[in-house]
Amino acid sequence: MGGAERRERERRQAATEARLQAARKATGKASRGGILGNTPALAIVAVVVVAAIIVGVVIAANRNSAGNAPVAAHYPVSRADTVIVAGQPSAPKTISVYEDYLCPYCERLEQRYGDQLTTALNAGQIKVEYHALGFLDASSSPAGYSTRAANAALCAADANIWPAYHAALYATQPAEGGPGLSDEELIQKGTDLGAPNTFGQCVTGNGNAAAIASATNTAVANPALQSNGRFGTPTVIVNGSKVDLNDTNWLTEAIAG
Repeated sequence: MGGAERRERERRQAATEARLQAARKATGKASRGGILGNTPALAIVAVVVVAAIIVGVVIAANRNSAGNAPVAAHYPVSRADTVIVAGQPSAPKTISVYEDYLCPYCERLEQRYGDQLTTALNAGQIKVEYHALGFLDASSSPAGYSTRAANAALCAADANIWPAYHAALYATQPAEGGPGLSDEELIQKGTDLGAPNTFGQCVTGNGNAAAIASATNTAVANPALQSNGRFGTPTVIVNGSKVDLNDTNWLTEAIAG
């Protein structure tokens, strides 16, 4: 990793850590209610619109360097199988986010739009369905980190710590090609956020793995989630229509519309 790339990654992590601290303070306020075929994972991810998200990294870095406080989460969270539903069930707008905790562009999406999403969720303007996938399982060594992280996120929803845990996974996102965070590290993040002992058992048991694999297969095969016949992460759907992430006003327009 070159010096410039290292500094950029450190800047992104510092910004996400700031948001994590705000989310950690809010923990407890919210109520609880690979499988890629023959296409290489990295080639598929490259299909994702990168330009808008790179711009977002710069904006997010500027926002945090300016001293603006991150937005704390205080919206309800529930779980429907492998989908985390954030926000009021009666919210007028629905946004679906298909993400992978190993995907660097998902981390950048979180950086660019995380505060805006949290603000709208807190205000009851939207609800967000987060689909955590094992899309990049083959991009860790040994394979499988994406599924392990997705399983841990589902365990975090059961433990009533999901907003802060979601932020924590992106704050310390491992690089592709490595082993990812260990089960012990995933558990420690939950423990630090006040998760009960059952959280550790949920993480090590990896009991959601089969459901995550099925959800990943379904997402990859869904034409409505594809661009040029390929699926990539992040993919965002607003009220049933796929968002062009090259349009940096997509979230503002979704909330207003």
